[in-house]
Formats: sequence, structure tokens, C-alpha cells
Amino acid sequence: MKMRFALKLVVSAAALAASLVAAQAASTLRIGLAEDPDVLDPTQARTYVGRIVFASLCDKLFDIDAKLNPVPQLALSHETSADGKAVTIKLRPGVTFHDGEPLDAEAAKFSLERHMTMQGSFRRSELSQVEKVEVVDPLTIRIVLKAPFSPLVAQLTDRAGMMMSPKAAREAGDKFGQKPVCAGPFKFVERVQQDRIVVEKFADYWNKDAVKIDRIEYRPITDSTVRLANLKSGQLDIIERALATDIKEIRATQGLTLATAMELGYQGVTLNTAKGEAARTPFGSDARVRQAFEAAIDREALTQVVFNGEFKPGNQWISPSNPFYQESLPVPPRDLAKAKKLLADAGVKTPVTVDLMTPNNPETRQVAEVLQAMTGEAGFDVKIRVTEFATSLKEAEAGSFQAYMLAWSGRTDPDGNIMNFAATGAPNNYSGYADKEVDGWLTEARTVNDIAARKAAYLKAAKRLLSDLPIIYLYHRLVIIAHRDAVQGYTQMPDGLVRVVGVSVK
Repeated sequence: MKMRFALKLVVSAAALAASLVAAQAASTLRIGLAEDPDVLDPTQARTYVGRIVFASLCDKLFDIDAKLNPVPQLALSHETSADGKAVTIKLRPGVTFHDGEPLDAEAAKFSLERHMTMQGSFRRSELSQVEKVEVVDPLTIRIVLKAPFSPLVAQLTDRAGMMMSPKAAREAGDKFGQKPVCAGPFKFVERVQQDRIVVEKFADYWNKDAVKIDRIEYRPITDSTVRLANLKSGQLDIIERALATDIKEIRATQGLTLATAMELGYQGVTLNTAKGEAARTPFGSDARVRQAFEAAIDREALTQVVFNGEFKPGNQWISPSNPFYQESLPVPPRDLAKAKKLLADAGVKTPVTVDLMTPNNPETRQVAEVLQAMTGEAGFDVKIRVTEFATSLKEAEAGSFQAYMLAWSGRTDPDGNIMNFAATGAPNNYSGYADKEVDGWLTEARTVNDIAARKAAYLKAAKRLLSDLPIIYLYHRLVIIAHRDAVQGYTQMPDGLVRVVGVSVK
């Protein structure tokens, strides 16, 4: 009887050990997101957090290295014609989509044309200079341009370069985002809105030997304090957008590692200059009033108060560390006397009331409160209107705001940080700003490849934009990713995405 009981214990222990080994073999990476992404369709998506999920689902024609240079991903190489109006791209052989369909030239052509023509596409403006896509041979495409377009390959390192299964996309139509089928290292499993997105390792991935995780769970947790607490307790393995004020704690916590990089984008305030009834005020119609608002802001103090000095003050659409930054237009200091004089010259009665729409994020709200206090000393009465992020975008599109605390995650080429926000009629031009000369300078900057020539064109645009102020650029964040030490092989790139190829969980 005793032997029989002992044997059962041995069998049970062996079974338990086997199940533990199996559980450890099927490694899961749990990533805490600051928001729930919008639609998981590369053509229709527009959120930064969605790009983090796409990094595991949808490979692109090109990726970037640590110095922002394009590197091959689904493409092997590219060559630009002598006149700059055609780019020939050779595709990687042997690549398949998650549904088993081949990634060939026809599939690449389909994906690019879907980005360019689909109703509701947010990639259309990114590929607006493409005239047509031609199939040269089964693994080669040629992108014919309307005019030389230097940012093209940089555009293809992001969602505009993501490839989708033509079969799945045709069958799903505008519902493709409910079950995306791409050619990334992981395939879609399920999504529970506001709770989780689950992906699993794709067995036929072209670079499968570098994929060391079996499953990823993305968990949206909007409260940054809760995100960090979950990381510290072991409920999460990685969190994105940890707070700058948490950096000291993360560094001091045993078992946690901090990964940072200077972001490509900017944090700023978009000012409504010409969009709807809300722009028909002195604040919207008179640049001197907007200049007074800016002159009342101390960017250095703002970053010290809200972010412990971890973020970098800025006044342009790229950071001071970017080679395209205009050193001749440095960050202006606070000047209250100038602010008050500008308001007096404009002949406006103080206090000037300003509706400041602010997404419901703790750090963003705090920035808004600091701006409220600073500009109040110059004669402004800022009314902070806290709004859910998706709702705030709709309000901005409708022109239902005077000022809008809006961040931009950034693109590898400066064109991606300015053209869609400042060109007349551009999709993200929430300000309603329009200046034909600025349009011309921005267009000039995207039609030449020489950095000096591009920078000279941007300088002309910057002088006008920093005077008219459709956007007041405030600061540039650090990309702050924290992970448990058990996560091995993680590297942070400046675009802020969480790349999972090469990462393992110990």
C-alpha cells in the first residue's frame, strides 16, 4: 500500500515537472501599453501604441538602425533612378504571410496601392508622391514618383511599408483590422477591447531562428503607476512610456532595467488659426497674441517641474540633437515683458480666455496646468478641458478647440513631422494653417536628397512657422521603456517601438 502511494507521488511529481517544463518552454512576453490601440489595420491605423503592436505583427519593406538609417526587412535592396523619379525595390525571397500566401511583387503592389487608395487610409498622404507601382519581375517592384521624393524609403520603414496578405485583405475589406494577416514574426490570435491583444509565434517567419518567444500579450493599462506596479510585481515583463518621474525608482529597483532613447517627435500645443468658429478670436486670428502666449512659457522650467529635467526643451518639429535642427533659431527664453507688450500691441482686452483641450493623461494634464500658471502671469486665462484621446482627435478635426495639447511620436525623416501638420489642407493640419510659400519650401525640402539643401529649405519654412505659430513646440521626451531583467536581448530604438525579434524571456 505504501509502495503504491509512493509510486503515485513519484508519477504526480514527474507530471508536475513535465508541465512546468512545458510552461517554461512556451514563453510568454507580457507588455503593458499606455493605451488601447485603435484599429489594427496598417492602412487605417494612426496611434503610436498601435505601431508597437504592429512591430510584432506586420513587417515592413524597410526598418531602421540606431542611427535612423533604413535597413532591409522584407526588401533586400533599393535603387533610385538618376532623375529621382523611380525607386526599384527587390523583395526578400521565400517570405509568406500568416495565411500561407506568398509575399511577392504582386502582393507588395497590392499593399502599397491599398495604402494609397483605400477609403479612410491614413497612409495616403504619406504616399501622395507615388504615381504608380509596377511589377518588374516576381520579386521586384518599381515605385514611380510624380516628382523626386527623398523621404520615400523613410516612409516605408513605418506603416506605409507594411505588407498585408492580398487574399485576407480582399476577403475582409474594411474589417481587416479585426484579424490582421501580415508577414511579421507573430500572428494575430485575439483581441479583447481595453483588456488584451494576443499574438503567437509564426512558424514560417522568414527569420524564425531569431524569434525566441512563443506568445505576446499586450495589456492596455492607462494608469502609469499601475503599469509600473504590475512590472515590479512580475505581472508584466515590459512597460512602455514609464513616467520621467519614475526613472529614479526604476533605476533603484532590483530586477528592473531601464531602456531609453530620445524620441523622434515632439510635444507641443496646436493652436487653431483658421479652422471653424473657434478660430475667430484674437487668439486665432492675430499672430501677436499667439506669440505672447509662447513668450510667457519657460520651457526649461516646464521640463524641470513636470519631468525632473529628464526631457529636452525644444522649439522645432525635430529635437536639438537632430541634424536637421536649425541652430540659428534656438529655444527662446521666457519673456513676460515681451508677452505683455505683444498683447498691448494687439489691442486685446485681458485676460484673454483660451480653451486648452487636453487628453486625459496625468503628465499631459500637469503640463497643461503649468502652462495655465505661466501664461496667466502674462494676461491669459487658460481653461483646461480634459478630453478622452480619441474624442480629442475628433474635436480637433472639427476645429472645436482653440489650443490642443497634442504630441507626435515622430518619423525618421523630418518631412514626416511637418508636412502633414503645416501644409495647406494636410490631414493632420488641425490648426487650419495655410501659407503657399511654406507649402513651397516644404515641397522643396522633400524633392532634394542633399542634406544641406534640404536644411536650407526647412530654415525658410521654420522662420515663418515659428512666427505664425500654428504649433508651439515645447519639449522632446525620452522614450522610456522599463523591463524585468529576465527579458534578455532588448534594444531600444529612437522611434519608440518595442521590437521583439531577438528578445527572450529567461
